[in-house]
Amino acid sequence: MTNHAYIILGPPGSGKGTQAQEISKLLNLSHISTGDIFRSIVGQDSPFGQEVAQILKSGQLVSDDITNQLVANRLAEPDAVNGFVLDGYPRNINQAKYLNTLRPELTAIYFKLSDEAVVQRLSGRRTCPTCNRIYHIKYSPPKVEGVCDDDGSHLIQRTDDTEGIIRTRLQTYHQQTELILEFYQHLGKLIELDGTPPIPEVTAKLRVTLGI
Repeated sequence: MTNHAYIILGPPGSGKGTQAQEISKLLNLSHISTGDIFRSIVGQDSPFGQEVAQILKSGQLVSDDITNQLVANRLAEPDAVNGFVLDGYPRNINQAKYLNTLRPELTAIYFKLSDEAVVQRLSGRRTCPTCNRIYHIKYSPPKVEGVCDDDGSHLIQRTDDTEGIIRTRLQTYHQQTELILEFYQHLGKLIELDGTPPIPEVTAKLRVTLGI
């Protein structure tokens, strides 16, 4: 089997999670996210699992050392040996360098999206507090403005979808990600794709780029 190993990068709202799922389905690869890894270890009745659970419960970030070890353990499992799609890691340059020692063959795929496009996409989201269905005032509005199609609940805008919070998140994102992009570009293992078009168009372009 050909070895396919990819990491997915992109700002919030770039559709990177959706594209990661598409790649994993098209190439029959495991879609691995750090969120899933953390949930798995926390669910284990072990001192290590309890330690990670306490860190997450306190609202702190899990250290690079712990995160790196969890990712290394996950990538050593049978379903990831011949390839994977990794989403949510690496989040900083130290993690990127560590990952490169584990799987130097991987390719980084970066979905580019301007800050203004990110703000427009995320600030337009509205959520049903009852069923958690997500709408967008421009791209997928409800049939009746401000009301959930499914249960009639009044839609809300989550705090982290407000413009001020989004721009703060973007500032942090750029500080962390620019070094990662430079790292993979220097290695000649960075693919950049425009994340602005609708998701199906981006997926089609991705398939051509990867030859799948």
